[in-house]
Amino acid sequence: MSYQRAEKETIQRRLQDEPRRFIQVIYGPRQVGKTTLVRQIIRDLNYPYALVAADAVAATDQVWIAQQWENSRAKQQLFPAQPFLLVIDEVQKIDNWSEQVKAEWDRDTMEERDIRVILLGSSRLMLQQGLTESLAGRFESTYLSHWSYREMKEAFGLTPEEYIWFGGYPGAITLKDDEDRWKAYVRDSLLETSISRDILMLTRVDKPALMKRLFEIGSSYSGQVLSFTKIMGQLADAGNTTTLSNYLVLLNEAGLLGGLEKYSPNLVRKRSSSPKFQVHNTAIMSGISNDTFDTLKADHRAWGRWVESAVGAHLINQSFKIKKLNIYYWREGNDEVDFIVEYQKRIIALEVKTSKVGGLAGLNAFAKAFRPEKSLVIGTDGIPWEDFLQMNVLDLFA
Repeated sequence: MSYQRAEKETIQRRLQDEPRRFIQVIYGPRQVGKTTLVRQIIRDLNYPYALVAADAVAATDQVWIAQQWENSRAKQQLFPAQPFLLVIDEVQKIDNWSEQVKAEWDRDTMEERDIRVILLGSSRLMLQQGLTESLAGRFESTYLSHWSYREMKEAFGLTPEEYIWFGGYPGAITLKDDEDRWKAYVRDSLLETSISRDILMLTRVDKPALMKRLFEIGSSYSGQVLSFTKIMGQLADAGNTTTLSNYLVLLNEAGLLGGLEKYSPNLVRKRSSSPKFQVHNTAIMSGISNDTFDTLKADHRAWGRWVESAVGAHLINQSFKIKKLNIYYWREGNDEVDFIVEYQKRIIALEVKTSKVGGLAGLNAFAKAFRPEKSLVIGTDGIPWEDFLQMNVLDLFA
């Protein structure tokens, strides 16, 4: 039996044990197992279904969604006492999809027809726009993140060190014994496809080459604070800082690369800060790196940066799932703290250490200035990073 993620049980229960109430929306980055999860749910449901994909449908097709719904209605009438499940994959590819879904869902509601719906999508931004504009009050959403270390360990037996390098892409992990092949797959099938199909096909991007270059630079600098002005010095066609900032938002929403803001109680200072680049999955760093697993482990400084990025990826993925969980960094002069975790106005400071070298001046300065609930070290002389990567971040606030 294939590995079952925790979200499967929740969605299964809603579809199996509850009356038809909400559209179930499952979204998240490419290749994290959204379709696999739905196939597992379908296999365990005791009523008929249809699974259709909008991937190859023309964006301007205004009848495709209605056709799929009519097909489902016809099938449901064969067994009217049973519910029927309609699953639409990559729904955000269709122009004005949310209005069409709303019309069909509302018609079923009015006619008391028990057709239940799952919508799948890999573009968080496009899905959220449609959901909030047209489907308010009609849906529940589930974010399916990159795989955590706990999941990769349980499903594939990864060691903590292997997870730092190979990250959380389950589909790629079968190639780990051939690193060149694994890197090529990550670059070409995952990263390039995510940018071209989940961002460029769905959003107006005036300078696609600039966005791709920003992605490469930002990913290679994951764990570091860099001003957009400094990045522009490395770009042939830099545009302006607003353009770069907007592109970083799109990359973040696609589950690829985020830019953490500096922690400050002052919202304006927070927004105007230089970003700390943070990949959502360390496989992104490894896939575009000239290092190998062995050369990385031998370079203590680089290894420390990968570990810090794995901790940051663990945090950022959980922040996409948990409302009111925000992740920042902090820096003032020479004092710096790797991550500030904020939850319902409570704050915890986290410093990642992979060696005995270096003090905790940043943590002490932050504690003095902001009085966080806790100041914790992840790694040397603190919570082992191997353990932290298996934790629910909210447990820190217990």
